[in-house]
Amino acid sequence: MNRTNPPKLPHRAAVLGLLGVLVLTGAAGCSSAADPAPRTTADPAPRTTADSAPRTAEARTSAPPSASASATDVGWVQLMTPMNQQAVKLLTLAAERADEPRLRAFAVRLRADQEAELDRLRPLLTRMGLPLTDVHAGHDMPGMVTERDLTAARAAEGPAFDRLVLAGIRDHLRQSAQVSRSEITAGGRADARELARALVTARETFLAELARLPGAERALG
Repeated sequence: MNRTNPPKLPHRAAVLGLLGVLVLTGAAGCSSAADPAPRTTADPAPRTTADSAPRTAEARTSAPPSASASATDVGWVQLMTPMNQQAVKLLTLAAERADEPRLRAFAVRLRADQEAELDRLRPLLTRMGLPLTDVHAGHDMPGMVTERDLTAARAAEGPAFDRLVLAGIRDHLRQSAQVSRSEITAGGRADARELARALVTARETFLAELARLPGAERALG
């Protein structure tokens, strides 16, 4: 009997190979990091201080794919989901603690945009028959906000905190846009390419706004 099987979750070494396909400009790579236990993409940072309960994830491992997914599609969605999730954590800190009011306001709006993207990325994982496991947990990926970055941000105050946020968010926006452009040109699924195009457009807008924030020129060089 013919049976359609969901795409297998790539081993980390295989994922690194997929990133070589994704990042055609050569900016990808990862190295081991001292991050804690593996994350799950079902558990985003809280949307507000008052609402800190994680979302309840549905069982997704048995969901069959609605269409075939290429290696580029799999690598892209499994990278974008934790990248957004980690960025939301840093943006939550910035919305509460940034010294510059305009940076706080920017963080609030960007966090809402990143969360809206997560609301589209997770169903895409489901349609592709992929679990919510973060295959990049414990690795430093270009543009990924790591647990070490978050620890450093929590320890910083005032302008030093703002500089960390500006640099971290700039890198996240640039790198996620870069790999998304590769999904647009090399991806196999129409729904993934459509989401990648929307993501690139949003990042270009936010990058331009970030560059105009007070202190950005000094912090980013």
